[in-house]
Amino acid sequence: MFDGLTLNFSQAQLFYRKQTLMNFLLPALLSIQIMALFVTTDSEESTTRLFDFTQDSDIKNWRIVNDDVMGGISTSSFGLSDSGHGIFMGKVSTDNNGGFASVRYTMKKFKCENLKTIKIRLKGDGKDYQFRIKNKSADYFSYITTFSTSGEWEVIEMNLEDFYPSFRGRKLDQPNFNKSSIEQVSILIANKKNETFKLEIDNIELY
Repeated sequence: MFDGLTLNFSQAQLFYRKQTLMNFLLPALLSIQIMALFVTTDSEESTTRLFDFTQDSDIKNWRIVNDDVMGGISTSSFGLSDSGHGIFMGKVSTDNNGGFASVRYTMKKFKCENLKTIKIRLKGDGKDYQFRIKNKSADYFSYITTFSTSGEWEVIEMNLEDFYPSFRGRKLDQPNFNKSSIEQVSILIANKKNETFKLEIDNIELY
């Protein structure tokens, strides 16, 4: 009889200990899951897509600007591939004091407060390009940085604070980009030599 009571008492103690442990662990585990959920949500919400190329994309606001505005003879085009990617391609010539080709996209004011990095998924041709941004599309200068391509699909990341002010190849004595909005982005190739080029773009994001 006493052995049975002792066994039941021991089982009760074990059950109580397990229940106490579960009461302690469950809230802690729940808190960790909730924190992880908030971290994931913040990360997703902080990424903003500036342009996503698809077969149905409206690209009428993407405009070619080549060196013919200065007498050059470089040529380029911009369109959509069969797979729905933006295609910027052409031929750069240094004749007649030329040497660049570009495509620019003008948009409604794009708020970039709290966003620090531009991210582009693209496939290049092993050549170097410039990525340019303007706080206001009417500004006479752009903020620029350069990036290299590998010839494969890749993601290029560029910090906004690294974009420096430039006008016609000359760096201006002004601070790097520190504005709260963007109205224009452009991609330019100007490697001081005659060359053909092709750049395929999937999307452009900021985060």
